[in-house]
Amino acid sequence: MKTLKRISLYFLVLVLVVLSVAAIYISRLSKRGLPDYASTIRIEGLEKTVKVYRDVHGIPHIYATSEHDLYMATGYVMAQDRLWQMDLLRRVTLGRLSEIFGDSFMETDLLLRSLRYSKKSEQLLKTSPKETIMILEAFAKGVNRYIEHNKGNYPLEFSILGYEPEKWEPLHSLNLIGYMAWDLKSGWGELVLEKIRAKVDSAHFTGLLPDSENQNSVVFDSCQNELLSSNRLTELDRLDKLGLDVFSGSNNWAVSGKKSTTGKPLLANDMHLSYNIPGTWIEMHQVVEGSLNVSGLALPGQPFIVVGHNDSIAWGMTNTYVDNLDYYEEKINPNDTNQYLFNGKWERFDIHQEVIVSKGGAKHNFIYRTNHRGPVVSRAKKISDRVLTIRWTGDVESNELYCIYKVNRARNWQEFKDAFITFRALGQNIADVRGNIGLYCCAGVPIRKRDKIYAVLPGCTDEYDWQGMVPFEELPHLYNPSCGYVSSANNPTAYDSYPYHIGTWYSLPYRIDRIREMLKAKEKLSLKDFERMQNDQHSKFAELFLNKLLPYLNNGSNWSETERTAIQILKNWDYNMSSDAAAPALLDKWAYNLTIFAFKDEMGEDLFKSFLQVGNIPRQALFNLLKNPNSPWIDNIETEKKETFSDIALGSFRETIKAFEKDCGNDTMKWHWGNFHQLTLAHPLSKVRVLDKIFKLNRGPYKVGGSYHTIAPYTYPFFEPGNVNHGASHRSIYDIGDWDSSVSVIPTGISGISSSKFYCDQTSLYINGEYHEDYYSTENVKQNARYTNTFLP
Repeated sequence: MKTLKRISLYFLVLVLVVLSVAAIYISRLSKRGLPDYASTIRIEGLEKTVKVYRDVHGIPHIYATSEHDLYMATGYVMAQDRLWQMDLLRRVTLGRLSEIFGDSFMETDLLLRSLRYSKKSEQLLKTSPKETIMILEAFAKGVNRYIEHNKGNYPLEFSILGYEPEKWEPLHSLNLIGYMAWDLKSGWGELVLEKIRAKVDSAHFTGLLPDSENQNSVVFDSCQNELLSSNRLTELDRLDKLGLDVFSGSNNWAVSGKKSTTGKPLLANDMHLSYNIPGTWIEMHQVVEGSLNVSGLALPGQPFIVVGHNDSIAWGMTNTYVDNLDYYEEKINPNDTNQYLFNGKWERFDIHQEVIVSKGGAKHNFIYRTNHRGPVVSRAKKISDRVLTIRWTGDVESNELYCIYKVNRARNWQEFKDAFITFRALGQNIADVRGNIGLYCCAGVPIRKRDKIYAVLPGCTDEYDWQGMVPFEELPHLYNPSCGYVSSANNPTAYDSYPYHIGTWYSLPYRIDRIREMLKAKEKLSLKDFERMQNDQHSKFAELFLNKLLPYLNNGSNWSETERTAIQILKNWDYNMSSDAAAPALLDKWAYNLTIFAFKDEMGEDLFKSFLQVGNIPRQALFNLLKNPNSPWIDNIETEKKETFSDIALGSFRETIKAFEKDCGNDTMKWHWGNFHQLTLAHPLSKVRVLDKIFKLNRGPYKVGGSYHTIAPYTYPFFEPGNVNHGASHRSIYDIGDWDSSVSVIPTGISGISSSKFYCDQTSLYINGEYHEDYYSTENVKQNARYTNTFLP
């Protein structure tokens, strides 16, 4: 018996020792890469001392005496907080995800390589102004000094995935522009429309498409008669799962001094991206005393402030949703599959050999083909019987990084415009210290023949090839409109009278209509009003939907008690998508079921699933249905009866209540929107649950309100209601009269290291609709500094 007790004791001690060792190892691993924000660090290559002040949220304010030192320090500071994220984004642009995630990313890597980010970046390195090349080189040196200083102490993701960061190159920063451009594309998902067109008649097909008569809310709208007379206005699934997409939507507005309580302009911006950890943006303040003072948001891996303000202007961005990608079907030579027909001659594809290395080190050989338009994408689209190429704006000459360099230094409207002449991506709002406000469509708009809309274009001639880009001077823009405000929310850019085709799949008018409703509601607006606007959850979609459908419920009979309760909830609702209300859940579930009732029978199960997964297309189709109660989609072809709008309104409502009764019973407290509509901020490695539990990678779930149709856009996939995955990647409000009064917030925090106190320290602020101060003046920065790094030569 004593021997048995002794063995048990030894075994218990052994278990405790193993657990203790494991706990120590996990603790040390989790703290790898944690920087000391209060240290003095010597950095080879610096010319003079640089000070980095960090506030209560760890946001860096970098003070240098030269641009070389500023951007070298910026590279070091970014690597302190986001080294693994920078490496991940770099691998996306190089098509090297398989090396760290395994063979399942082989096809993704092949597609990414076919987009040839590096080809354009290499050209820019040869042609960019010397000042930007100097900055890129200084930034890369800063990143590399951090890598050298911290060998063996990299963030835990490197240890978990079993690799070390490579040297950073200027090309890697330039590649991020191509990555942004790809995510700004519009048209990649339109092939599903071709399948639908082959299955239904023209009346049904037209019922899915945007109708300009129903989209009256354009960016450059009727309040803006002051359009400059010199223009012509008068006439990929895996990357999504990693949280690696950019600019899926945005809100952006500004008011002039006459509509501001301060007498100076105010500007608000929130760009809509995937929710993920680390967050998309790094908040940063960069100062070269006497010459540069710029603050705002930077993208990990590139040196400049993408949106923000300097001491003269503030600017924000929204996605213009330009149709900047076209498909072409190439006719292949039956005797040589590497030749395609073009203008009566057989031309040869360019053949590119690629070696993709898997996580285990095995090498896999692939080829991809390109022609004068761009890469062959049939393989990526899983099409085996046709050869499709794409033409997209990422292959068009531009230099966005230099544009951002210039806007960081712009002093007025003219310099703002000059900065964006070769910018091909976004809509821009601006406000300046002189009291001016403006808006410019800084986008690459192709000039092309458009008689074949929503179709794969024939590639055998140059008839449908692009004929250049719309000149910058002829792009839509506004300057000091009489109404005293400018606003954009991914809505149509200009009226049909505009002589060029800009885009198709814009966001529906719900957000922009609510923004303008709130802008007009008060004679003068304050910064607090702007905060309320950015967090507003009033739904214009709910107004439209219920005004159209609730009258049909008055015609119903034999309602159950649960159905009567639901009808009363909807009738008493104020259209606020609050997380603690039942009506929002009823609305979105009813809208989803109405979509099923209307569209699934004609499309069939598989095509309907594809339809639900393509961007704005299903939401546009539902919008069209609400605008046209005689739509041919209403009739169910699987029944002998000819259904009316009343039939599908009642049927989809009853189906909605059945679902609530099944899942929640009759207790309306369990119907609350927040019980279904929840946000989890997820780290890419958290899909391995044990890693999430050990290192606390994820945050949430949080019960949230709003939806894709509210200004505060807590958005979910149409095919997966409630699983919130997109929203405001930041909320920024700039007070041009007093820069120190400006405020902002991001969903996560400055650090990408899970054990850092700044990993998700802003999350509660963000969820609660609150903000932190954006310190700008040197006095305020130093007074509120909690940590100071001193970088010495």
